[in-house]
Amino acid sequence: MKIYDWPTGPYPARVRIALAEKNLRSRVEFVTVDLYKGEHKEPEFLAKNYSGTLPVLELDDGTLIGECTAITEYLDALDGAPVLTGRTPREKGVIHMMSKRAELELLDAISVYFHHATPGLGPHVEIYQNAEWGFRQRDKALRGMQYFDRVLKAQPFVAGEFFSMADITVIGGLIFAGLLKVAVPAECDSLLAWYARMQQRPSVRNRIAMSEPTAASA
Repeated sequence: MKIYDWPTGPYPARVRIALAEKNLRSRVEFVTVDLYKGEHKEPEFLAKNYSGTLPVLELDDGTLIGECTAITEYLDALDGAPVLTGRTPREKGVIHMMSKRAELELLDAISVYFHHATPGLGPHVEIYQNAEWGFRQRDKALRGMQYFDRVLKAQPFVAGEFFSMADITVIGGLIFAGLLKVAVPAECDSLLAWYARMQQRPSVRNRIAMSEPTAASA
């Protein structure tokens, strides 16, 4: 398998964490796509992913899977023992709901702030920017942090009693926020404590090191 990504990217981090949680690192070859050079918007890459976004999973038969949720679903199901996306209908429903909320209320909002209210990926890539919209989305992300703080006051993980794809999505949002110096509000003590725990997980701590040469792809 191949993963097309950018090593420090918040969205690629979601798949890298999933790979580590499923012990699949040795089966993957990482292919770097330079975001700052706009390689993800070039025709060669758009042929792999119409959306022009990272990451993308390429299977040995040439199948291409984009979108972090879809990639994680595939990886989690490979061994017939899903642990990140849910085992029962109830678990699956709650995990997917909370992961989607994490995208809408935190990760994607931070992404819009990055692309519209900061230099983003530079003038070669950022063809249109609306700073007012970007700052509105930053404020939405801060409200999202407060929401997840309330969630984590009541339970140990974002979707309940165990680590899941929903936690990975929130982690991606906080990685992005950290890169942009958007601090988690100090009053969000439960979210901050949870994130400190998450940063101690080997899958989170070592995600960038995965770019080092690995065994041949399966």
